[in-house]
Amino acid sequence: MQKVKLPLTVDPVRAAQKRLDYDGIIKVELLERLAESAQSVTSDANVTLSFDFDQRHLAFMRGSADVEVALTCQRCQEEFQHKYSVEFCYSPLLKPEEVDEFPEAYEPAEVDENGEINLIQLIEDELILELPQVAMHDEADCKASGNMTFGEIPVADERPNPFAVLKNLSK
Repeated sequence: MQKVKLPLTVDPVRAAQKRLDYDGIIKVELLERLAESAQSVTSDANVTLSFDFDQRHLAFMRGSADVEVALTCQRCQEEFQHKYSVEFCYSPLLKPEEVDEFPEAYEPAEVDENGEINLIQLIEDELILELPQVAMHDEADCKASGNMTFGEIPVADERPNPFAVLKNLSK
């Protein structure tokens, strides 16, 4: 199957009726928010999407995406490449007031006034959420040693007992 550029938006119900499958890419230039969350985005995002209906006749979209970003190691402050993948499953939230009854198997995907979801934004959100909270090399690859201390730890002098004063009061 040939990789194609994904559409910006899609009607998930129509796509589920046609049981569409996408195998495409999101260009680096479109991943602006991900680039702000990392040093840079170094590869296009490879994305696969499948649309279908479940047993309750709810439209859903299942997919995965992988991308490579440059991050700064929080131990040694060197830049390193981090390739990772995400998997997700969404169903369109057609009536926002029914969010409490939404099935737990799916994440709700908000639709616009045309009943479409913004694929780029949705996938970019998933990629941002999967970034490591504290970016670090593997210890074997990191230039910083495992035991990092800065300065000297002061040795506590022996302090007088604060209750020693009470001992003299009883006399």
